[in-house]
Amino acid sequence: MQMTRGMRIREAKAYVAQKLSVSVQDLADPVRMAEVRDDLDLGLVRSLPHRVKGIDAKFRIAELLDIGINCVNRFRDRVGKKFK
Repeated sequence: MQMTRGMRIREAKAYVAQKLSVSVQDLADPVRMAEVRDDLDLGLVRSLPHRVKGIDAKFRIAELLDIGINCVNRFRDRVGKKFK
């Protein structure tokens, strides 16, 4: 958020916390964030069977936070389709 939107760190944390429906303090809690990532199907630090991985997780994160992620944008360009 700092780089894509030019936000300061506090603004970026508040934005992400709002999009994830958590408090800013929750962002620093690894247990809470693991639960949030699991609930929102955003992928986990460790890979588990039948869970999103890699580019799929990045697509979900880009959509949820309403930001552009370079590898997601490049993937869209290369397949020649417009994704939501």
